[in-house]
Amino acid sequence: MTLTGVGGVGKSRLALRAASELRPGFSGGAWLVELSPLDDGTLMPHAIAEALRLTDQTTRPMIEVLAEHLSGREALLVLDTCEHLVADCAETVATLLDSVPDLHILATSRRPLDVPGELVVVVDPLPIPPEGATQAGGHDSVSLLAERAAETVPGFELADQDQEAVVRLCRRLEGIPLAIELAAARLRELPIERLADRLDDRFATLGDEAGLGDDADPPWHRALRTAVGWSHELCEPAERLLWARVSVFAGDFDAEAVRSVCTDELLPEADVGLLLDALADESILTWLPTGAGERYRMLDTLREYGAGWLRGLGEEERFKQRHFEHYLTLATKGAAGWVGPLQIAWYDRMVGEHDNLRAAMEVALSRRDGPAAVELAGSLAFFWYGCGHAKEGRHYLEQAMAIGVKPGKALVQALWADGLLAATQGDADDTEARADDCAAVADVDDAYAKTCVQALRASTGLMRGDLLQAMAESEGPYLGRWSDEPLTLATLLSLMVRAVTFTVEGRIEDSITVLDDLRALCDQRGEQSMRSHGDLLRGQAELASGHVAAAVAYGQAALRTKQRLHDSFGIGLTVDLLAQAAGAAGRAVRAARLLGLAERVWSINGQAQVGVPAWVAAREACERQSRETLGDNAYQVAFQTGYDSDIDAGIAFALEPEGEDLPNGA
Repeated sequence: MTLTGVGGVGKSRLALRAASELRPGFSGGAWLVELSPLDDGTLMPHAIAEALRLTDQTTRPMIEVLAEHLSGREALLVLDTCEHLVADCAETVATLLDSVPDLHILATSRRPLDVPGELVVVVDPLPIPPEGATQAGGHDSVSLLAERAAETVPGFELADQDQEAVVRLCRRLEGIPLAIELAAARLRELPIERLADRLDDRFATLGDEAGLGDDADPPWHRALRTAVGWSHELCEPAERLLWARVSVFAGDFDAEAVRSVCTDELLPEADVGLLLDALADESILTWLPTGAGERYRMLDTLREYGAGWLRGLGEEERFKQRHFEHYLTLATKGAAGWVGPLQIAWYDRMVGEHDNLRAAMEVALSRRDGPAAVELAGSLAFFWYGCGHAKEGRHYLEQAMAIGVKPGKALVQALWADGLLAATQGDADDTEARADDCAAVADVDDAYAKTCVQALRASTGLMRGDLLQAMAESEGPYLGRWSDEPLTLATLLSLMVRAVTFTVEGRIEDSITVLDDLRALCDQRGEQSMRSHGDLLRGQAELASGHVAAAVAYGQAALRTKQRLHDSFGIGLTVDLLAQAAGAAGRAVRAARLLGLAERVWSINGQAQVGVPAWVAAREACERQSRETLGDNAYQVAFQTGYDSDIDAGIAFALEPEGEDLPNGA
């Protein structure tokens, strides 16, 4: 079903209300997919996967992954704001509905999607008082005005107001909720009689303005354009200027970004705070208090209007470029700070800026600016890798490098990033290819590039079960681990590959020596993500030595960090480890339940154990042992209990206290 209607008529609110009431009837859940910040329609399956918390890291097309994930589930997807991506939405919806018979989709769009079987429901404006009415009561448009007015002006009572003015105001706004809310926000400054008069004047003098056109929506869209334009007219000049400039942001944004992107001699940085507050008071911006600080969001209709004014001022390209530069700077700082004590803070910040990072990438790609696109996509290696966006990262890296860029540090970084993500996906061939490409374009004396190449080739050896290659390629970064060069993801990846290789070869003491170095390097800098990988690998080494309690302690330490960083790949491996430890301790029911939980995690992450032969073999051995101990029926019951559990509840089960404390206080 597609809800259509003019911008501001309440399609999104109606869809959300419907989904909320229908949710209990969908065993597979109801999921909101916000599409307004998305410019690249080919990423629509990625946006849906993100909403479903599906972090698939394989090389399979995301649409196939979605269809498989939703298969057999009775779920509801709410696709909100489809009009700018109609063709891509239609293709995605048709593919999913053909593949998943129990799937239901509710879309909001100013235009139908024209998908076979689509039921189009036009969302009309709220009922308004009839012509000639002298009393305002009994109509939904009036009720909304009174409700919003009371929020703006404490003590506002409809009965105390000029009824003729209320009727005139609601009729002039034609019952469009957004227009009514914008008008109500002005009652702090003007009594309702003057408000109605001002709007009448505005409507009478309305010309063709930038922002909202009559050809996009039904004829009564003119009332919304009138209300938005009139609200714009009532803003102070500096407020209007900021309204136009913040239209370059996608999704939500914070005051720091506004100060960086939008200020100049006409809009001083010191004025930003008060101007943002004013626009929020006037319902132009929505204020979003979060744990990380205050953020703001603008409704699509209002953003379109601001963008139209920015174009009219001839400043659209200038401020899109400033937006790009701000997020390139943010990405550069994030890359430098990722391997450090603020890693979790950077994780939270970059996840919150995902929409704007996409928007910045689209600016560079739309201009065919290869160097800029390559620099941003490569700088975000830590984000694509550390925040679970391997598919999307490779999508952008491929597009950026296809434009063409000269050899240099930016290209080396982009090739390393793509190779790292390929390794995350278990794609040994592409990992090796990117290592070769990186070696070909790097300067002979580029130590960083050499470390990246060795890390990728070591990872390739591990994925292919070629332990000689894994050991040989990881030796260089290991020998230089205490150098004066900044610690990098490439160095840490090589150390991890070396430790895994030693463990697989049965050289446990050598593995533990490497992991002790890895932990010390991470602890020196306060790094947690790769440190938790090290704890996971230490748990594997301890289990291989028969030290079950130590394996559990290290595994649980790793799992706590991986849960905080939403690392589904790491969670899958760690729960596998804890299952194997439970099996080794003779706790077959617990082992089977944890195997079920791990299988659930792998189902949303993609290729189990990333295809690393040693990890696959260890899990299969645990499965056989548990099944033989319990018998098929009991094993399946315990396995299914783990698989069917909520993932957070399953992790809480995996973290239940058991065994000894972590050795040496680690």
